[in-house]
Amino acid sequence: MPDHIHLKWYKIFQQFNNIIAFTTTKQSLQTSLPRFTGDKETIFGENRNQLARLLRINENQLFFPRQTHSNCVAEIHNPIQSGLQNIDALVTNEKATCLCVQTADCVPILLFDPVKNVIAAVHAGWRGTVSLILAKSIQMMHENYGSTAENIVAAVGPSISPEIYEVGNEVIKAAEVALPNPSASILVRPDGKMHFDLWQANREILIHCGLDPKKIEISGECSFKNESKYFSARRDGIETGRMATGIMLV
Repeated sequence: MPDHIHLKWYKIFQQFNNIIAFTTTKQSLQTSLPRFTGDKETIFGENRNQLARLLRINENQLFFPRQTHSNCVAEIHNPIQSGLQNIDALVTNEKATCLCVQTADCVPILLFDPVKNVIAAVHAGWRGTVSLILAKSIQMMHENYGSTAENIVAAVGPSISPEIYEVGNEVIKAAEVALPNPSASILVRPDGKMHFDLWQANREILIHCGLDPKKIEISGECSFKNESKYFSARRDGIETGRMATGIMLV
């Protein structure tokens, strides 16, 4: 089994013995500001190597997209097609294929269909959330593998909390247009400042897609407030490290 000490695990997936689902913390790797993709392997090579050792798998079993806050979803086959540019979510039914996204305030979301044995890893900042990348990932699971939404189990990982995530009119207007039940995710403070609840927004999308609310776990851990445990771009700047969140069929 993988090393359980320095990884976050998700309670909702513990009922299944054929998947591994995790998020790294600041204590997971022996590096100060880990990144898992980049133009040169020197940026990410050792970090991926350490993560693979922690999970007790081979490095070539880890798949990270080059995220751009898009709503593009890629299907992963083994052997892998070349390049994962401009991709923010991955879907597969291949065993021993660890789908990963990296975040530092944006929302990582893991999906598992235990009936069809299909998994997905989704990166959703505010742009990905309002462009419904999560719904597109569920659609791909359905169209390509026959998944049914009510069978899917989901975990929303550590990310910036609604108490911290102050946003401007651009975000609010986009959310009002795109999201199911947007009022549940838009918070107006007594001082007039607007906050966006990424956790609730993605929960509403999951429910709108047909997921059973009882099959959705919200981590509730704020990347900004948990400075000793998680990286935060809003707190520390865009050049800070990243958490890796992944899921794999075994």
